[in-house]
Amino acid sequence: MTPQLQQAIRLLQLPVMDLTAQIQEALEENVMLEAEELPEPPRVNGESAAEEAPGDVRAVTAEDSWRDLPARSQDSGWSGDRGMSEFADESQESLHEHLHWQLELEKFTPREMLIGEAIIDAINDDGYLTVSLDEIRDIAGPELDVSEEEAERTLRKIQRFDPAGIAARSLSECIDLQLRQLAGDTPGLGLARELAAEHLERVAENDPAHLQRELHVSGDELTDALALIRGCHPRPGQAIAPARTEYVIPDVFVRKIDGEWLVEIASSGIPRLTVNQRYAEMLRGDGGHTALKAQLQEARWLVRSLEIRNETLMKVATCIVERQTDFFEHGEEAMKPMVLRDVAEAVEMHESTISRVTNNKYMHTPRGVLEFRYFFSSHVGSVDGEDQSSVAVRAKIRKLIGAEDRRKPLSDSKIAAMLKEDGVVVARRTVAKYREAMDIPSSSQRRERSSA
Repeated sequence: MTPQLQQAIRLLQLPVMDLTAQIQEALEENVMLEAEELPEPPRVNGESAAEEAPGDVRAVTAEDSWRDLPARSQDSGWSGDRGMSEFADESQESLHEHLHWQLELEKFTPREMLIGEAIIDAINDDGYLTVSLDEIRDIAGPELDVSEEEAERTLRKIQRFDPAGIAARSLSECIDLQLRQLAGDTPGLGLARELAAEHLERVAENDPAHLQRELHVSGDELTDALALIRGCHPRPGQAIAPARTEYVIPDVFVRKIDGEWLVEIASSGIPRLTVNQRYAEMLRGDGGHTALKAQLQEARWLVRSLEIRNETLMKVATCIVERQTDFFEHGEEAMKPMVLRDVAEAVEMHESTISRVTNNKYMHTPRGVLEFRYFFSSHVGSVDGEDQSSVAVRAKIRKLIGAEDRRKPLSDSKIAAMLKEDGVVVARRTVAKYREAMDIPSSSQRRERSSA
């Protein structure tokens, strides 16, 4: 890999604010670089980008596209968040830095190291793995040819890292990973693991009497088990990297002009670099000035690397917009299923490159400022054989619950049946998972709130 390509890939991963800082540093250190005057920021719907960005990430994203699981510390009855600040790491080390540090200390094979890095990169700030193992295998690349067993084995090793519960794929698995670290003779441990695996919704309903009758256990056994579950952290990643307010500046702007959806690179705040041609001409044919010639080469590399970054962003953003036109026209229920491979094949790039491009990149759209990764979602089967996006299915679930009779809330089973009538085939447990991911209480809790 050439130094220019290495630099282009590194710049590709930087969000706008970090990129701006990097460019400013280069301008201060390299006399061969000069910046053109900043252009006016693009206007969308009559408002300038500067008026809308930066903004709070959690406030501007329409929905977390990577299935963030809610803490639900008050609704569910466990107190994991209550003591989080007490145990939070104040070293300012990020969760990913903490996990990569442990990865380097473990006796992993070179292959496991590469797989482990892909897994860690897909873990969100709450500590959950946000992609499937099949996607991890794709990100690792065809040349590595990772088997399903190899990916699973590496994941199990990472799940033993600190903090306990890291790299879980669901709230149930997260709690079970933490329970596994307790001594085998801990009172109530076996029952607690059973509750985490099969009865977490019942635990969230906070009805111990019903659980005791259903499981045929004594009150003391259930009390011990529930105490263990409530001692687990629903968001283990926050123990290392407590949530902080983050600000984003869009990387691209999406607007509809004359009936067409168009993509434009956001230039606001990013200096446009050029090589100082006067200095370059002075050095031409001169056998001396080695240091200045090195700076000239670095300047040319940087300018070209920024061009490559913009070209790649443009290709990927345009592909996303073309594939998700129905979403821009009609909203979440029209979102199409799309994975990294779809875009990689369309733009003829490696999936790992697409992963880098979509990480921490945002587009300003008429529907809000959305992360690139928001548009990627898994496939959900349908009666007519045409798959639907999990984002669209979540939107349908939210719509059904929003229109329900508050005195008779819809159960997860009923929602699954209604979706099937609409042509979407999902299991009750999938409905429950999507509902919890949207922080929507269970039907019994909704009924209680309605009657209160």
